[in-house]
Amino acid sequence: MAALGWLTPRRRSATARSVLAGEASAEAARKSVPEEEPEFPVLGDDRAAAFFDLDNTVMQGAALFHFGRGLYKRKFFETRDLARFAWQQAWFRLAGVEDPEHMQDARDSALSIVQGHRVSELMSIGEEIYDEYMAERIWPGTRALAQAHLDAGQKVWLVTAAPVEIARVIARRLGLTGALGTVAESVDGVYTGKLVGEPLHGPAKAEAVRALAVAEGLDLSRCAAYSDSHNDIPMLSLVGHPYAINPDSKLRRHARDMDWRLRDYRTGRKAAKVGIPAAAGVGAVAGGTAAAIALHRRRR
Repeated sequence: MAALGWLTPRRRSATARSVLAGEASAEAARKSVPEEEPEFPVLGDDRAAAFFDLDNTVMQGAALFHFGRGLYKRKFFETRDLARFAWQQAWFRLAGVEDPEHMQDARDSALSIVQGHRVSELMSIGEEIYDEYMAERIWPGTRALAQAHLDAGQKVWLVTAAPVEIARVIARRLGLTGALGTVAESVDGVYTGKLVGEPLHGPAKAEAVRALAVAEGLDLSRCAAYSDSHNDIPMLSLVGHPYAINPDSKLRRHARDMDWRLRDYRTGRKAAKVGIPAAAGVGAVAGGTAAAIALHRRRR
């Protein structure tokens, strides 16, 4: 029988090292099993909503610049103003971030252009400009995210520094709930050339979302927000589900630090770089401006 002793398992007390090895193996095995993410957005959660920045998040470029192109086509302003709009748009496309000085200049230009015009007139023109310049610049990926919230029975709002009239047109054409935007002063339906308060930018966006959540009875911890810009970190930080979409470099770093989700829908472009040489951008501006001048001359 002694010869069969090797078949009998030996009883040994586990050493500290073997216990550690066993626990580490079990932990590694547990981590190797992917955890199923909870369904999001949650179907039928009427205390949740989604808030989307517009420029470079829902649409390539800045809505205000595209609107300016449409107004130029309708002879609201001169060629020199178009050149400034074109340069600002090219800078925005190349840099991929909002520059306060550029944005302020664009807003001032837009306010001076619309002064004296009726709100109803600009709303009607906005519908045409959406078809001409904006519809083809909507990011399909971001549009799908918005649709997922709508399909779940949730409200979806645009939140933008663009004029609220433009934002409402875009929201309606995309089938969204509505829009929060910068409000230009009007008296008896005519623009005065002034703003009501300040542009809906940075912290002002967060305050607008907070106020809307109170009015709508929303639970912000169950809401989602989407933006490309570090300027919108206050808005993104308000909600339980923040997303960085086509993020600039500062937002990308912050999103990684905070473990926020990221999505990048820019074709042929990495994180915060455009992938287009600066010279190409300047050339595009020069070509576009030259074409506009030629068109202007033909019309005269």
